[in-house]
Amino acid sequence: MEKLIEILEDINPDVDYATCETLIDDHHLNSLAIISLIAELEEEYDITIPAIEIVPDNFNSAERIMKMITRLQEE
Repeated sequence: MEKLIEILEDINPDVDYATCETLIDDHHLNSLAIISLIAELEEEYDITIPAIEIVPDNFNSAERIMKMITRLQEE
C-alpha cells in the first residue's frame, strides 16, 4: 500500500490518500490522472488493467485500488 500511496502522491500531492474514499467523486483524480495512474500501476505491479476495470468504484480510494491490484495479480 505504501508504494501505491507514493504513486498517487506523485500525481496529486494535495490529497490524504490514507483516508479519502472519494477520489473520483470529489474530482481529486481527473481522467488524465487516471490514465497516468493506470500506466504506473501496470508497470509497478506487473498487471494489465482491462477497460472493464476502469470504473469509479475501483478508483475511489487507495484501498479500493489496492483491492483491484491484488485481484488482478491473482488472476
